[in-house]
Amino acid sequence: MLNYPEKLKIGTRSSALALAQTEIVRKLLADEFPNLLVEIVPMQTSGDKHLQVSLAEIGGKGLFAKELEETLLDKRIDIAVHSLKDMETKLPAGLIIPCVLEREDVREALLSPCADSLQNLPQNTRFGTSSVRRAAQLLHLRPDLQIVPFRGNVATRLQKLQDKVADATLLSFAGLKRLNSDAKIAAIIETDMLLPAVAQGAIGIECREDDVDILQMLSKLNHAPSQICTQAERAMLAALDGSCRTPIAGHAVLQANGDLFLRAEVFANDGSVFYATTRTGNLQDAYSLGRDAGEQLRHEAAHILNFFYL
Repeated sequence: MLNYPEKLKIGTRSSALALAQTEIVRKLLADEFPNLLVEIVPMQTSGDKHLQVSLAEIGGKGLFAKELEETLLDKRIDIAVHSLKDMETKLPAGLIIPCVLEREDVREALLSPCADSLQNLPQNTRFGTSSVRRAAQLLHLRPDLQIVPFRGNVATRLQKLQDKVADATLLSFAGLKRLNSDAKIAAIIETDMLLPAVAQGAIGIECREDDVDILQMLSKLNHAPSQICTQAERAMLAALDGSCRTPIAGHAVLQANGDLFLRAEVFANDGSVFYATTRTGNLQDAYSLGRDAGEQLRHEAAHILNFFYL
């Protein structure tokens, strides 16, 4: 017999987007468990505190989850809600991500008062981004662009654009939709032009691996197709030992015939060189397909990856 808890504490970053995503989780829980009492516990993570330097300099994207995971291990919260693209592929011992919500649109959104497409941006446009992936992809398409460091939450980056710190930027379409800010978008960039970050658009829920009751609850919220696709992408990333210093992109989709299709890319920092591969196979093989793709790229792109791992 299942023994669902009566109360649940949900840990989240305190940014507007993180809180909006946590509200999605709260509503899903309320629909499934109407008598459940939910408390949302916002906290500022190390990644939120140091916005003047790149993540690579201060420890990587795992800093967006560090405090949440410590609080989860200490049992001060029951689950943690994350943007899955911000999660390291290797989690702390005792923690797992058993639940991925139905994925939002994975595409990138261009924001700029200067043009309605990447191609129409003026020569030498100052493009704001602190993502090495986005920078490398942009420079591959437009070597003339001037990349400007551009960290902060969505509201901060929108303000920086308004303050003309840069003339254009890219943000996740999913994040803008969840914040009802998609009216600000100049163009949506298709994935055949800019492949997204691994797990972009997906919300992951983390919990303790031995918390059987919570695992049973989360199984009711899990969206299996999204979980399978992000598993393939994250397996590819893990095989590449990918970090926020490495320009890696990946996207998996379920095809009409039920197969899984994965595309993965690795770039040199300046966008001058890139390597790509694809895999197609059964859903049950999602992890091995992703792992195999990552190992191929690791071999082919060793000369640029070794530079990043120095």
